[in-house]
Amino acid sequence: MRALLKIVSVVVAAVAMAAGLSVPQASAAALTEVTRFGPNPSGLRMHLYVPGRLRARPPVLLAVHWCTGSGPDMHAGTDFTQLADKHGFIVIYPSAVRESHCFDVSSPQALKRNGGSDPVGLASMVRHTVRRYHADASRVFVTGISSGAMTTNVMLANYPDMFAAGAAFAGVPAGCFATTDGSGWNNECSSGRILKTPREWGDIARAAYPGYTGPRPRVQLWHGTEDVGLHYANFGEEIDQWTDVHGLSTTPTSTDHPRPTWTRTRYGSAVEAISLQGVPHNLWTSGMAAEAIRFFGLDKPCRTASVE
Repeated sequence: MRALLKIVSVVVAAVAMAAGLSVPQASAAALTEVTRFGPNPSGLRMHLYVPGRLRARPPVLLAVHWCTGSGPDMHAGTDFTQLADKHGFIVIYPSAVRESHCFDVSSPQALKRNGGSDPVGLASMVRHTVRRYHADASRVFVTGISSGAMTTNVMLANYPDMFAAGAAFAGVPAGCFATTDGSGWNNECSSGRILKTPREWGDIARAAYPGYTGPRPRVQLWHGTEDVGLHYANFGEEIDQWTDVHGLSTTPTSTDHPRPTWTRTRYGSAVEAISLQGVPHNLWTSGMAAEAIRFFGLDKPCRTASVE
């Protein structure tokens, strides 16, 4: 399964790097590494992109890469940086450092709030950025591709009080990849054979932060119908999980087609799911980041301030 993981991840990385960005623009800002940001049990690396002009009390986006990738790869291979320049928000680009460069979404430590491993380091990056830049703690978002999408779902379950919304591109439900033997790969989940009721999936997400009764982040989900790396069946399981967490029916309240091969279903205002007809695991293409930013509400006009 490691061979499959590597093949899938390399394809995703190549496609993301090759994807045409929607109007690339030069920027005076640069990607910078931050080395001291708080508790970081797994030794993640952190890169930060702060555009030259920020919103007043800027929002923050945590953008999580695929297996074999890195934060700088995510920065270069997607258009979140260009959108940050346009809309004045900060982007955190973390990097996993284990051999596979996958994020931990499997260990018992990773699947509970403040349990340890990668999610703790990711939460530290967010807290550091909010403090350092006087950011708006109510407008923190998370997104990711493949391993980063799985991490997105885990972070939304572990830290629902930290994130206003998330967008997961080709992921699996939070907790689906759980293992107890030290392995980071769960073949039953990746192949779409772990099927649960909405309530069961919702309980798994709720168990990541027992006793939490506050508001839950809104969720946008993306998946290609021909995905064999993280089987398309996981898309329906993700919908089941997050609709249950929000107390919603799994019957869509609306359906439309942003592009001819994209089918978007909405479940109230909290969950949005985009199915990509005929698309494999390497789903990333230009325009997807802009759809995530729209879902987050970061495309709305705002007052900006220069960064010294």
